Amino acid sequence: MSDIRNYDDLANAIILQAVKDYRVALKCLKKNPGDRDVKADRDAIERFFRSQWYQALTDVDGDKLINALVREVMA
Repeated sequence: MSDIRNYDDLANAIILQAVKDYRVALKCLKKNPGDRDVKADRDAIERFFRSQWYQALTDVDGDKLINALVREVMA
């Protein structure tokens, strides 16, 4: 039982870090829309949210998460 809990904790930590990184990227792009490095970071995180790996970690729809975070940061 604790192995499953550890897996869930790790999966949640990975996703939460990606969410934090995505928020940072969006906020940076809001201030400086032409920053190519930050755009690359944002794009990489979006690929993660749409990846099979992400789908293995959670049942949360990646596109819905992206849209919610964009609305949150850009509001």
